[in-house]
Amino acid sequence: MNTKPVELIPVTVVVPVRNEEANLARCLQRLGEFAEVVVVDSGSTDRTRDIALEHGARYVNFEWTGGYPKKRNWFMLNHEIPTEWIFFLDADELVDEDFTKALRHALAGTDCAGFWLNYTNYFMGRRLDHGLPQRKLALFRKGRALFERIEEDNWSSLDMEVHEHPIVEGNVGEIKPRIDHRDDRGLRKFVEKHTEYAQWEAGRILLLRESADPSGRRHLTLRQKAKYALLGAWWYPALYFAYTYVVRLGFLDGRAGFTYASMKYWYLTLIQGFITEAADRESPST
Repeated sequence: MNTKPVELIPVTVVVPVRNEEANLARCLQRLGEFAEVVVVDSGSTDRTRDIALEHGARYVNFEWTGGYPKKRNWFMLNHEIPTEWIFFLDADELVDEDFTKALRHALAGTDCAGFWLNYTNYFMGRRLDHGLPQRKLALFRKGRALFERIEEDNWSSLDMEVHEHPIVEGNVGEIKPRIDHRDDRGLRKFVEKHTEYAQWEAGRILLLRESADPSGRRHLTLRQKAKYALLGAWWYPALYFAYTYVVRLGFLDGRAGFTYASMKYWYLTLIQGFITEAADRESPST
């Protein structure tokens, strides 16, 4: 009996990585229905490259010069993309059958140029069912989106767009079934990664404050605008903790929920600390 082959989804999945041997294989194993999978690496020193090739992914190495473009924009600007759609997926993010079916349905005949994607976080081995929901704009029509350009002067070691917002030309839809976000590298890696993120966000906020050009704020999302405005208030981390842990019922996620909310409190406090430290360095000594 002949079985009709499954038509591949006209999407290029781009997985940006650096030393992701702990997560990458599990991520790639779920991408068999997509037309192309590309792993864009930043000079990994572990088995990341071997794992990518073992799973049939196209492997591309990226060397950052410290300025524009970073990894995601660099790939879109410099590499051939054979499909109509581009989907950025982190190595610790896992798609399932429900998401894949919803994605197929959403792309069929749509006039959208991009889609918001929803995520379920796992932390300390437990699924977080409460707290502030996570979503990202990570699926674009080719040629219709780039991540915002921010002129950095090496004030961060991040070579990939993490907090830069995608600028999409056209309508934006939403795919409801969730992607699992499962980083199993432990709290130490979580702290290291979020320390880098905090340094970047502090630099971004200082840049916005120093700029006289209001166009730099034009592409900020409402959440970014609120966050950057409130980070100047010393009480904001505590307010965020209360909102996610109490109002959004994060306490129902047990110890993992408490630790996650506490780490977010620490993260926001760290951003404030980096901002204060930079301001003190620039102030004339008395």
